[in-house]
Amino acid sequence: MPSNAQSSFVPVPTELSVALAHLTLRAQVWGDDAAPPLLVLHGWLDNAGSFARLAPLLAERYRVIALELPGHGHSDHPAAGANYHYLDHVQTVLEAARVLRLQRYTLLGHSLGAGIAALVAATACARIERLLLIEGLGPLGDDGSRTLQRFRDALAPRAEGGRPLRVFRDIAQAVSARCMASGMHAELARPIVERGLIEVEGGWRWRSDPRLTRPSPLRLAESQIHALLRGIEAPTALLLAQPATSYLPGEPMRQRAACVSRITVSHMAGGHHLHLEHPADVAAWIAASA
Repeated sequence: MPSNAQSSFVPVPTELSVALAHLTLRAQVWGDDAAPPLLVLHGWLDNAGSFARLAPLLAERYRVIALELPGHGHSDHPAAGANYHYLDHVQTVLEAARVLRLQRYTLLGHSLGAGIAALVAATACARIERLLLIEGLGPLGDDGSRTLQRFRDALAPRAEGGRPLRVFRDIAQAVSARCMASGMHAELARPIVERGLIEVEGGWRWRSDPRLTRPSPLRLAESQIHALLRGIEAPTALLLAQPATSYLPGEPMRQRAACVSRITVSHMAGGHHLHLEHPADVAAWIAASA
């Protein structure tokens, strides 16, 4: 597997539109059309730029399709009045795979995308060749302690239109804002930020749907998540950052991993965006998982 230093050619991604019945998704694609498909799903408030460093290292082996979820990147936003729920994302990815005519494919997800990918694999067992997960295994769960308050907060009345969207004077200021919010280094955040901006009068603002930051009224109970994870049949590899990300504590993740019959769990020193921080090492992990 070539590293960043070894590769003399970095393929440029092509843009792809995926027209579903209710909206159109966008994707960036690396690699030959005849290569085995690798469908990749980004994290919350990220986009296809999340895979800008990793995908070129995989393009000699796969047709890498970095699909942008609704409301993210260049994909359409759902209609007014619609909300975002994990299970809606699962249905959307299944429909996108059907439109893309992916009969059998490897599925890679990061964070939110990893949670979605796990539930897609539990649903479409016959279509998933392998399941590769970075920093996620199923959705955020609910132990019941904040169910009522979360429900009330999510359904509380909101001012019409919400707060005005921030306008950044230039891309560098947007990169700085993303770094302050996420703790990422500027060079790692830039591919996500550049794809996630749209030019407007006076500067730049985020393309992503502001509704993505609203709390979800309901989460699946941990027992339900375990039941769904037991439905995963594909060989699965899970890569976790070390030290553990605060919202992915070790013991609950071990319990979830124990639900997947054919899983290998690995750890890598670094932050939540391991695939941006250590693309060559993550590419090697993918190759070793084959």
